[in-house]
Amino acid sequence: MRASAGTSDFAGLDRFIEDQMRTAAIPCLAVGLARNGHVRFARGYGLADVARRKRVTVDSIFHLASVTKTVTATGITMLVEDGRLALDEPVNRHLDFAVANPFAPDVPITVRQLQMHISSISDATYYEVDFRTPGRGSPLALGDFLRDCLVPGGAYYSAKGSFSAHAPGCSYDYSNVGYALLGYLGSRVAGLDFRAYLQERLFRRLPMTGLAWRLGDVPLARRVIPYEPGDGRARPTAPMGFPDWPAGMLRGSIAGFMPFVAAAANGGAVGPARMLNASSMAEMLAMHAPPGLPTWLSGQGVDWMESAEGGARHVNHWGGDPGVFTAAYLDPASTTGIAIFTNISATAASKGAIKAITRRLLDPDASSA
Repeated sequence: MRASAGTSDFAGLDRFIEDQMRTAAIPCLAVGLARNGHVRFARGYGLADVARRKRVTVDSIFHLASVTKTVTATGITMLVEDGRLALDEPVNRHLDFAVANPFAPDVPITVRQLQMHISSISDATYYEVDFRTPGRGSPLALGDFLRDCLVPGGAYYSAKGSFSAHAPGCSYDYSNVGYALLGYLGSRVAGLDFRAYLQERLFRRLPMTGLAWRLGDVPLARRVIPYEPGDGRARPTAPMGFPDWPAGMLRGSIAGFMPFVAAAANGGAVGPARMLNASSMAEMLAMHAPPGLPTWLSGQGVDWMESAEGGARHVNHWGGDPGVFTAAYLDPASTTGIAIFTNISATAASKGAIKAITRRLLDPDASSA
């Protein structure tokens, strides 16, 4: 079952994707492809609600999980481009509380370090405490969450749980808490809630429609039910709320998100609209290999990552939470951007399916798009 935007015949591609979904037991999947700054197609496959036999559409809204970070990082880069922030300045200049690694208290944490996961802020306590709120948004405000985690005396603060032993800038450590701090920083610099800033400066400009930061803002008719795998049958699970919304709480449809992917793959522009200038976009996608970079990565940019597979390197970002697995891929050389959203927790099979579909879409002969 599928719904599509566009009228081209993609029968071969449809069969390939549906085969991958069956193999990986994915209830529903939405996929989009962009080239040369234009969205070429967006398509949906499967059931957004298995019990009700409700088909997914290109306007069905998925939880994007950590793919959210690409949007947060872009918003921060917009503030840098506008001269309101500098990549290599200490973040404490703009905060209303001080953040310092107790193992290197005199080494400031910078904007760039947060964006590249080398800030030394650790997620150890974040995973130990379990900040999830099933079925609704987190009652914990972002600023309170950050103070509790990062400021001595905070309810969840500990030197070893909140920071790594490495000084800022010296080692890779993927950090949801670091990206939460980026969103809070964005609000401080923009002078308004960072979500409102992104709505005006990014979503409206491209435009990107139907995106929401809060579960309560997603119309019931457009929600995709999240599922957990098990015993050969997917089980519905409650959507999760987290306090660190800049790190993973954005929700959106494939149709609404694809203009962003198209711009990211095309030097910052989609059609006549531009989210970043070409040099800022190139800075985001410039890959580095900091000490401690995981072996499954070949590079780290400004949130966007690079991984090698089958002899080729792909710029990408994945996202995963209970009942959701998402991915976005960029090939700037061919100005190709791809996004794939699913409504089941990541498994080895679903990861394989995402990679297989991505390889197919990166093949210019895969479809007529």
